[in-house]
Parts: sequence; structure tokens; C-alpha cells
Amino acid sequence: MSRQVVRCLSFLLVLVLMSGCTAPPVQPPAPAASPSPAPRGILRVPHFLPFGGAENLDPASPTEFNYANFILYDRLVARGENGMLEPELAVEWSANGDATKWTFTLRKGVTFHDGSTFDSADVAYTFAHLLDPATKSPRARTFTLLAGTETPDPQTIVFELKQSHADFPLLLSTRATAIIPADSGATIAKTGIGTGPFKLKSLDPEGTTVLSANDNYWRGKPGLAGIEIPAIADSDARPLALQAGQIDVLFAASTAQAELFRGNNGYTVLEFPTGNWYGLVMRTDTAPFNDNRVREAIRLVADRQAMVDLILGGAGTVSCDTPIGPADAYHWASGACPQDIGAAKALLSAAGYADGLALTLYTSKALPNMIPLAEVFQQQAALAGIKVSLAIVPADSFFSKTWLVEPFLVTGWTERTADEVFNGIFHSAAPWNEAYFKLPEFDALLAEARQDLNQESRTKKYHTAQQIIAEKGGHMIPFFVNEFILTSNAVSGVPARNVEHIEWYGITKSK
Repeated sequence: MSRQVVRCLSFLLVLVLMSGCTAPPVQPPAPAASPSPAPRGILRVPHFLPFGGAENLDPASPTEFNYANFILYDRLVARGENGMLEPELAVEWSANGDATKWTFTLRKGVTFHDGSTFDSADVAYTFAHLLDPATKSPRARTFTLLAGTETPDPQTIVFELKQSHADFPLLLSTRATAIIPADSGATIAKTGIGTGPFKLKSLDPEGTTVLSANDNYWRGKPGLAGIEIPAIADSDARPLALQAGQIDVLFAASTAQAELFRGNNGYTVLEFPTGNWYGLVMRTDTAPFNDNRVREAIRLVADRQAMVDLILGGAGTVSCDTPIGPADAYHWASGACPQDIGAAKALLSAAGYADGLALTLYTSKALPNMIPLAEVFQQQAALAGIKVSLAIVPADSFFSKTWLVEPFLVTGWTERTADEVFNGIFHSAAPWNEAYFKLPEFDALLAEARQDLNQESRTKKYHTAQQIIAEKGGHMIPFFVNEFILTSNAVSGVPARNVEHIEWYGITKSK
């Protein structure tokens, strides 16, 4: 098989065809031109405090401080705006014939924030740390296929896999694989030493965390002097902070929040489609949701287009319970999934609830659409005799005390690669298996899909996996959302992209 190189690896086409794809080696991009020497401002962007102050700077941690870690670190590869994998700390990569060994050539001349030189030993350590049981990384499940690494020289890292995996480079675009210095596991949670465009000045997850520009960044000086990250847990308080001039950018705003700023010359509203999704989680190990007839009834009472219209103001796309976004090469186009109250009632009756069903649905202001989704579902479920009581949990404790605990709750996820979604959220052993869904044949199918080097048959397996989730899983996933980013007009260079894929280096702000 010819070398599989970065230009052949596309998030949209996914990726390595064993029929052979060839391309010239990818050359390191020329450093971008440094921003204007005009005075650089301080960008203020809030984080949502999902772990109530337990956030830390270890990218592999179960309570990682994502907004800071997006900025402090680089990965080997990143996903560009067109979905293609792009070089970051790696400049080219290739696979052997059965995709069990992947070799990456690393960028030269890169230093960490403490001045130490980045090399292959740091990459090897990063993955050993991620897989160390003591780290308790929720992303470790995705990388259990890694047999080991080799470092033949400082600029080369070789990943040896336990099984074939044509999409392996895609896994390295997740933020959990951000590269940390060798032997830094005991301190990285507080130091945040990476190779990224900004470095840590002070850490205060519950207050304001402060970063300063890394003027030795391998791409050149960032366009900002620094970034401040205040904690604002309540989703309703964030747009108010933007209006008051307390922050400069708000990511993941709701449709209603975006409308507050449309037509205001002092702000810019960015909108773009995503694979981000919201849903209802039903614990499949807890009554009444251990009966799939009840779970199916919950899915049937949902009028999904009405949800898109009422909750998102039309700024979204109906999902028929698949968690894989419309732009993903593995997305399953399942067809229509209309509301069917009669069928829902029949299923509930067969499950022993002919006189109706009473449920408590847990929700929060942690994410902007969580309470509206719960309220609309409450109204729709009543048509089938399902009485839903809402329990609204404080935003700063929802993901630490309610999520993964209560049997019926609202959830929300940003888009991820298919492999990461399936193995991180739906596999029986997944650390984020919020529905406690366990189906051996589903797990086996995921393992088969990973090893399948034929794109067509691999895609069919992933389609089947989504069909199983839609028919037997513990989720009702009604829609994918259009994302809104709200910015002060003092800020420029913010692209219309998910916050996980923002290139912070290029953002500027006038003083």
C-alpha cells in the first residue's frame, strides 16, 4: 500500500482508502505573517464552570479546564475549516499497509512555555499519561487500541496499534491529546505548560484565569497581549456580561441570545451549522427506562421540527436520534421520524402504563438550550399521558452532581468524530456512557468498524451503529444546532467555528 499522508485524510471523506491514495509529503507551512504591531488588547471570554471549580489544566483530566486548555496547548494535528486534517505539531504522517503502524514527523524549532524543546519524547509521554489509570482520563477508552510508541529520533514518533485503524489520525485531533512536556504529569494540572499561543499567568477556575501571549510561539507573536477567562456558570448571565462590556466574546450562544445583538452596530453575530446536539438521556439500567418500549415512546412523542422552531428559532436541523453530525462522512440519513402520539400510547400501555406515566426531568441553565428543551418536551409528552415534572439544577453543579447520576436528564454535546462519539459515549465501557447503555453486539460492531480498512463497508457498520442507538439506545436526540458566536466589534479574527477548533493565535482586539 502506498503511504497514507495528510492530504488523503479528510474529516469529510474519512480518509484512508486501501485502494491506495498518494500525495507528495506535506511540507511545514510557512509561518503566518505576524499581526500588526498596533497595541495588542486583552480578550475576555467566559467559561461555563461545568465542574464547579474542580477544573484543572491537564488536558487528559476528567475535569479539564477546556477553555484554558484550548489555548495553552497544541496537538499533533488539527481539523481545518474544511474538515481536512492539518499539520500542527506534526508536519506529515503515514501508515503501513494494514494501518497498524503510524509514523509522524514532528515540527522542528518548537519550544514549551518554560523554554524546553519539544520532541518525540514529549509525545510518547503524553499518550502514556493519557492511558495511565491514575490519570482517570475519560478519553483513554478511545486510545485502548494503542499498543505502544517508538521514538527512533527526536523528530519521529511511531504509534503501534493493537489492530488496524484507518482513521487513527482523526483521533489525534481531539483536545485530550494536547501535547504536554515529558514527566510533567504531577504538575501539569496547575502549570499548564504547553506549546500553545498563550501561557498561564494565574489560575482561578471559579474566578478569572489569566493567560499572557507566548511571543515565542512557533507561528509568531499572537495578535493579543493576553486572554482573561472569567467563570460565568449561568447561561442567562453571559449575554448580560457581553452587553455590560465585562466580556468580549460569547461562544455557544442560543438563538434567543443572538437576537439580542442583531442590528446592534457594536457587535457581530456569527452563525454556522454544526454537529452539536442536545438530547434527553434515559438511564437504561433504571426503571421505567430499562424497558425499551418506554424509551421508544419517549422518542415518539417528540415533534422534532417543532422543537427546532420553538427552541432554536429554526436555526438547526432535525436529528432522528443519531449523534453523528450531518457533515460527517459517517452520518446516517435515517429518513423521517415524525411524532406519533398513538404509537407512543400503545407502547406505554404494553409496558404497563396504560393510565399514564409520571417522570422527573433534570435540567439546568448550564447550556442555553437545556431548559427550553425540557419545557417543550414537557408539553409534547403530555399529549401521550406522560406527566413530566422539571427539576432545575444549579448550573455550576449539574455536570458534577446530576449528570451520570439521575435517570432522566437533558444533555448537550459538541460535535466529535464518529469513533470518539461511539467509543466515548455509547460503548458499554465508555466513561461518558450517560444512558448506561450496554449491548454486546453494539460493542462488537464498533470494534469491527475500527478495523475495517474498506471505507464503504466501514461506513455501513457505522450506519448500523447509529440505527441501533436510534432504535434501542437511551437517548432522544431531536436536533443539531446552528452555533452562534457573539463578539464585540473591538474584536476581529474570530472564525465561525466551534470553540474547540478556534485558532486563537489569529484573534486581535483593539485597546
